[in-house]
Amino acid sequence: FGGSGEVFYQGAISLNIWLLIVFGWKQDKFAEKVEKPMHVIIITLTFLLAGIPLAFQNYGPACGGCRITTIRAKCSDTDNENMLCKLRGNERVGAVVAKIRGSFLVLVLVFSTVTMVWVYLHVKRQEKKNKRYVFCGSVQDRQKESERIRKILFLYTLSLYFAYGPLFVFVIVAPTQTLFSIFRILGPTLGFFNMLVYFLPNCLK
Repeated sequence: FGGSGEVFYQGAISLNIWLLIVFGWKQDKFAEKVEKPMHVIIITLTFLLAGIPLAFQNYGPACGGCRITTIRAKCSDTDNENMLCKLRGNERVGAVVAKIRGSFLVLVLVFSTVTMVWVYLHVKRQEKKNKRYVFCGSVQDRQKESERIRKILFLYTLSLYFAYGPLFVFVIVAPTQTLFSIFRILGPTLGFFNMLVYFLPNCLK
């Protein structure tokens, strides 16, 4: 549940900041129009991705945790020591769910990157425009707030890449045990680094 859920909510953070900065939404408008449906969609998808393998008994022990896999053992009705029989699990279901999870991860990584670049360019354009004119204090305050949120979005996206980048490389480029082990170490740190980003503005005051 934690793996898929935290990735989905990372995309939700990027969506929130994107709408606030680029389209000028207020937080109240986002909460009214997007937040409730967003929670329903994320929780439903997360339970489906976690529950379907459970229904087909596709979870198995792996390095002190569990992962989607097919459990096999030596067959009891054969003399061939190299032959393994399936004890439980469905290989097709496991492969499909793993591909869906990987696709969602890639989608969130791409979306978070695009929104980060979009917000950065938008704030930069506003900075250039503001340099030509003299604005009152309220406009300057909004500009500073946009710059602050831009930095926060960058740090949130950086946290996502730091935690899930090794898994992305493992799935897309080089499926090695070393990369997967690195992901097993860094993956759970996403929430911790998001917490640091969340409290960063208060720490800088």
